[in-house]
Amino acid sequence: MASDSPESLMTLCTDYCLRNLEGTLCYLLDNETLRLHPDIFLPSEICDKLVNEYVELVKTDSIFEPHESFFTLFSDPRSTRLARIHLREHIVQDQDLEAIRKQDLIELYLTNCEKLTAKSLQTLVSFSHTLISLSLFGCCNIFYEEENPGGCEDDCLVNPTRQVLVKDFTFEGFSRLRILNLGRLIEGVNVETLLRPLASLAALDLSGIQLNDVGFLTQWKDSLVSLVLYNMDLSEEHIQVIAQLRKLRHLDISRDHLSSYYKFKLTRRVLNLFVENLVNLTSLDISGHTMLENCTIPSMEEKMGQTSIEPAKSSIAPFRGLKRPLQFLGLFETSLCRLTHIPAYKVSGDKNEEQVLNAIEAYTEHRPEITSRAINLLFDIARIERCSQLLRALQLVITALKCHKDDKNIQVTGSAALFYLTNSEYRMEQSVKLRRQVIQVVLNGMESYQEVTVQRNCCLTLCNFSIPEELEFQYRRVNELLLNILNQSRQDESIQRIAVHLCNALVCQVDNDHKEAVGKMGFVMTMLKLIQKKLADKMCDQVMEFSWSALWNITDETPDNCEMFLNYSGMKLFLECLKEFPEKQELHRNMLGLLGNVAEVKELRPQLMTSQFISVFSNLLESKADGIEVSYNACGVLSHIMFDGPEAWRIYEPHREEVVKRMWAAIQSWDINSRRNINYRSFEPILRLLPQGISPVSQHWATWALYNLVSVYPDKYCPLLIKEGGIPLLKDMIKMASARQETKEMARKVIEHCSNFKEENMDTSR
Repeated sequence: MASDSPESLMTLCTDYCLRNLEGTLCYLLDNETLRLHPDIFLPSEICDKLVNEYVELVKTDSIFEPHESFFTLFSDPRSTRLARIHLREHIVQDQDLEAIRKQDLIELYLTNCEKLTAKSLQTLVSFSHTLISLSLFGCCNIFYEEENPGGCEDDCLVNPTRQVLVKDFTFEGFSRLRILNLGRLIEGVNVETLLRPLASLAALDLSGIQLNDVGFLTQWKDSLVSLVLYNMDLSEEHIQVIAQLRKLRHLDISRDHLSSYYKFKLTRRVLNLFVENLVNLTSLDISGHTMLENCTIPSMEEKMGQTSIEPAKSSIAPFRGLKRPLQFLGLFETSLCRLTHIPAYKVSGDKNEEQVLNAIEAYTEHRPEITSRAINLLFDIARIERCSQLLRALQLVITALKCHKDDKNIQVTGSAALFYLTNSEYRMEQSVKLRRQVIQVVLNGMESYQEVTVQRNCCLTLCNFSIPEELEFQYRRVNELLLNILNQSRQDESIQRIAVHLCNALVCQVDNDHKEAVGKMGFVMTMLKLIQKKLADKMCDQVMEFSWSALWNITDETPDNCEMFLNYSGMKLFLECLKEFPEKQELHRNMLGLLGNVAEVKELRPQLMTSQFISVFSNLLESKADGIEVSYNACGVLSHIMFDGPEAWRIYEPHREEVVKRMWAAIQSWDINSRRNINYRSFEPILRLLPQGISPVSQHWATWALYNLVSVYPDKYCPLLIKEGGIPLLKDMIKMASARQETKEMARKVIEHCSNFKEENMDTSR
């Protein structure tokens, strides 16, 4: 299960080595094949961890690059020892098992390894003298081999190989094998013949296999302690055989009641038979079964007294014969789980949170069809009530999502549950490590599924995190996934809105390197395409406003992104939006903020020097939209343009002096105590307008901006101005003959504000 404890040194070292094999344990032979350094010897504790973690990384980390020759590192037991390994899905192929055939494996779990064929059966024989535990669960092709068909030459070209079932393989020679899982074994294999050579099986899993006769199980009646017959259509004959297996401690005859029609119905007599004969039983699973008759005690008696797990008080009559409470009782999707007195320490069911979590825990590994329904119940609990076992719930859902990355139902229900389990109500109970695990499985889901529900759930869940801080460790990946969503030809409106909001948040308050990297991913082009689409639809909605806001953020002090905006016809879209949506104040603020960033780049300012653009900026000086913001930003754009001097003014209309006059008028109309809808990370673009005499109005705009910000938000902006060397620049400007008197007066007030702030915040403690 996903853990909330700090990672062990062993885990950290293993992860580092796997991500840096060439720099640690290995070298590359002929630039392609991994080879272990000759002076390395690794014991089984380390080798097992390396293999098992490698499988986990390949499965759950899209950034991790698998190595084709990885398993060859463990081909020689003189330098590497393997004992217990767990391999999953497409990660392992015949040649990988073949590479480790000389190892003395004790435990080999192969789960849903669909690429394994009958070649691997022969490799298994290599481990026969040491193997104690073996799982072939879901390895649906391992009993098939390829055979050339007979017939004409043409037929060979069309069908060069065909799959033939291997029927002569048995576990002959596997003398130490005690634990065997053959779940979902392919139809046609004779299970009895296959297993007959095994002398003393202790645990056997035959999930999903239909056998009319299980009499052969009695050959292990003195050794079998665990038997799983999940989804096997039972009969009276099956029950009689099971009753003879008196050593059983764990019996699972559960089923998925939705998968197919089962004739068998549980009765009071069957349960009595189990209780009377299987006296060592500590775990029983009868989930999904329909009871043919009433097994419960009378209603009045059932509701009496406090809830008890004592068999004598059991609400399920046959279980009153138990000598002690069961450790586990599986009652998921049965009516029995809702009874008051259930004689078991742990019960899977759908009555309450505890039972649901027990179900997820018990069935995740091999029963995704059941797990998805259990997670759906957890989703309802988290949505409607308060989840009391939050840490456990989160860990179980994370584990299920990791384990079944390609199962759509798990991804839909799991991502929906995560949305509610990570909201602000539960935030204080979650560690950084746990929240990072959530982010990783959410991104896995977004990567694997283009399906609308999964994408929406994942995007909504990401909104529960502090952005960009909590997503920074996966910054590139999350941006790529969101841009991929936004670049799809057919888009769900709600997902589009959430994705743009996330994109905007991700480029706000991050360093310039991050912004430049995201710009190169196509961020600017994607936002402009969204704006273009909304313009065509004549719709100014949240997507439109968020897109302009995102462009404002990503161009902040990032010249390359500003240039991209201009190159991709951003100014054309600006003018069209201004014309189409003249009353949209928020939109105007975002657009002008963006153009302020463009105007800060000296090399790009000539592209703004057109009569059309300058007229638009001049007219916006008188705008009252969004308080002073639109007017302020328009004046900022013009201040940077004026800073280039009269020789850069290459247009006849409007005249430079006329625009300067309008700028002075605009600045004088603003309230110095205006609260602002703006966030400066640096004053550098403003400060560069101070030590110059070529444009007094630009100098005045910059001084007004500083005065407003240190007056209204002293705690934030006084330290920033001091840190960036603004005070000496203001003092020098006061001495300049070209500076206007009112500008100098304002500069003195800025200096005074910062001086007072320093005195008030001086540490006087001794």
